[in-house]
Amino acid sequence: MFRTVSAGILAILFMSFNLSAARAEGARAPGVETMPANEGVVVSSIDAAGYTYMELANGGKKFWIAAPTTKVSNGEHIRFVESMRMHNFTSKTLNRTFSELIFVTSTQAKIEK
Repeated sequence: MFRTVSAGILAILFMSFNLSAARAEGARAPGVETMPANEGVVVSSIDAAGYTYMELANGGKKFWIAAPTTKVSNGEHIRFVESMRMHNFTSKTLNRTFSELIFVTSTQAKIEK
């Protein structure tokens, strides 16, 4: 009986460890494209006061970046160079607060090979 209980506990611990390791590696749901953290697909964009604010999607997550004024299209896959992250950033020009906004120094359209 003790061996059966011990084996069961070990199996549960092993499964828990594997799930934790998968989460740590950034495992995504099947069919969700995984990209490097400094890339995303443009969902929407807003031009204001010398910046282009872009909502990007990456692996099921959406986030906002602010770049020097840039011409982008929805659906475009871009790469960016991060400068700093701001939490609860309020844009007076847009009259909007972003829970997190990543300021970037440059963006580049990703060319598929």
